[in-house]
Amino acid sequence: MKLVYTFLLAALFVLPLKSYAAVNFWGATGHRVVGKIADNHLNGKTKREVKRLLNRKSLAFVSTFADEIKSDRRYNEFYTWHYINMPLDENYENSKKNSKGDLVTGIAYCKKVILDKNASDDDKAFYLKLLIHLIGDLHQPMHVGLQEDKGGNDFKVQWFYEDSNMHRVWDSEMIDKYNMTYSELAENEDVLSKKQVKAIQKGSIIDWVNETHQLTKKVYVSAKPDENLKYRYSYDHFKTVRSQLQIAGIRLAKVLNDLF
Repeated sequence: MKLVYTFLLAALFVLPLKSYAAVNFWGATGHRVVGKIADNHLNGKTKREVKRLLNRKSLAFVSTFADEIKSDRRYNEFYTWHYINMPLDENYENSKKNSKGDLVTGIAYCKKVILDKNASDDDKAFYLKLLIHLIGDLHQPMHVGLQEDKGGNDFKVQWFYEDSNMHRVWDSEMIDKYNMTYSELAENEDVLSKKQVKAIQKGSIIDWVNETHQLTKKVYVSAKPDENLKYRYSYDHFKTVRSQLQIAGIRLAKVLNDLF
């Protein structure tokens, strides 16, 4: 009886971890890069209010929160907020929407709570953490991918002779292979003029989704199923990864500055 109890107890911990491991997203490093870059573009008032709500935690620190809670079934309702599925020849406006919500509706809800004068600081902090993460996800091309392959999760490839998929390669494996910390990547972002930063911050959330979707098309034709991706693939595409992280950080700052 004791052995059965031990097995069941172990299963309670192992099964959620397996489920969590099967879910892919911008890796922790990528999300922290976005948060670190955003912090550099916040105005003084926004910085003070964000620090207050986050109990003085940095944007980089809380940027992975929305993925961490995926292992807790109480937060299953937020699962679909991390992505949008639509055909490559469509844009968001004319695509079929997920009735459970998506990146666009999730971001809108987060903003609504943060702006609600009657919402508690705890609720505002919770949805602020989600918002920080979702703006990052919005700029990862495979988060605006095809439904039939789960945003590239079923697009199987190899990464340096190890089994992988296109979603994981773009989420974390190119970043991890570069072997820089999130702060090193953020500190080595491209130098942009104020005019360039303002140009990046133009447009709506839907405009940004459609822009990312243009990259999604290129990602789908950048490799063949079961192809072994190595240094050449990273050489050809890591610049795009870095650019998307920087753009996400700059736009996250714009969203937060507008809110606060």
